[in-house]
Amino acid sequence: MYNSTHKILVVDDEPDLQLLMLQKFRSKVRSREYEFLFAENGAEVLEVVSKHSDLFLILSDINMPKMDGLTMLDELQKLERVDLKTVIVSAYEDTENIRTAMNRGAYDFVTKPIDFKDLETTIEKTLSEIVRYLRSKQLEDQLEALNYDLDMAARIQQKILHQEFPVFPEDSRFDIYANMIAAKQVGGDFYDFFKFDDDHLAFFIGDVAGKGMPASIYMAVCRTMLKAIGSEVFDPAECIFKVNNMLIPESDISTCVTVFYGVLNVKTGELVFCNDGHNLPYIQTADGTVKALGNVGGLLLGKFENAPYDMSSIQLSPGDTVMTFTDGITEAENEDGGFFDEERVILFLESHPGRSLNSLVKGLFLEVMKFTAAAEQSDDITVLSVRYNETD
Repeated sequence: MYNSTHKILVVDDEPDLQLLMLQKFRSKVRSREYEFLFAENGAEVLEVVSKHSDLFLILSDINMPKMDGLTMLDELQKLERVDLKTVIVSAYEDTENIRTAMNRGAYDFVTKPIDFKDLETTIEKTLSEIVRYLRSKQLEDQLEALNYDLDMAARIQQKILHQEFPVFPEDSRFDIYANMIAAKQVGGDFYDFFKFDDDHLAFFIGDVAGKGMPASIYMAVCRTMLKAIGSEVFDPAECIFKVNNMLIPESDISTCVTVFYGVLNVKTGELVFCNDGHNLPYIQTADGTVKALGNVGGLLLGKFENAPYDMSSIQLSPGDTVMTFTDGITEAENEDGGFFDEERVILFLESHPGRSLNSLVKGLFLEVMKFTAAAEQSDDITVLSVRYNETD
């Protein structure tokens, strides 16, 4: 956007001033710190400015033929070049024109006869202001580009995660609903589900350590691997074992992920599952009884090669709901530093038996938001819920 050579346009219809400028600033011209351009009136200034987008400083007389300095300032303002500064050169006693010039956008002024020491100080001060502005604008443009990239990443992430429910309307043997709110534009939480075969629904929820873009990239990798391996391997523990070893080369010292992975037999209600350092899900029965799913242990993914993982199972009854979530729910903080915690999750589920999954998940999100109020969200909040229905 800017370089080490500053182009300065000197505007005066007297050749003597042009010669004086080159003489007085000879060392800066030789060192390529300054490059002087010249014009004799305001009309020529507009032509030069149109050809040199890297011209940021104009030194101009007021009284000139064809187009005077005051008219020139009016025309320059129409360009809306915030980065283009004009320093007016005028006689000391010409206060009225100087005042008019400042009102029309001149940045500063020097008086005739020119004190070149004062002129050099004015030039340096003006150039410093221009450089500060250009650097600020450059950072602003970079931030805008970054925000655009993040917005694009957020839209891609939302498309990766299922957003439209119901997803299996033709199969009444189960219901499923999920939602995620990222703490930043993109997040590290994820979930997914798919039919392993006609009678088995696989579903998982995960939480990548960290926030923002790095976590979102790792999240996409984890989700893809889990779905790819899970489509081929029925056993949740075997699936997690293989995915963990695949993640090791992609991980660094700060990267890891927790996962709950389950497969529901939608014909019989048997749920087989593997939990790998993730929050334990809760089972809500049709009458509102709530209990935590048994913990089978299991290490974080992406840290320890060939780590062992165990599978367990539970028999669901018609109407039972499996509520899985990330720690963004239980560790949501209010303005006093208190956590939403597991007790509030249990109380909410006990107080709302028989709700549709859509209403249940959205209701839990609403409870968390009411609890946190104006406190800043520090973690992604994600819920995935599955209900086993009455079969024919």
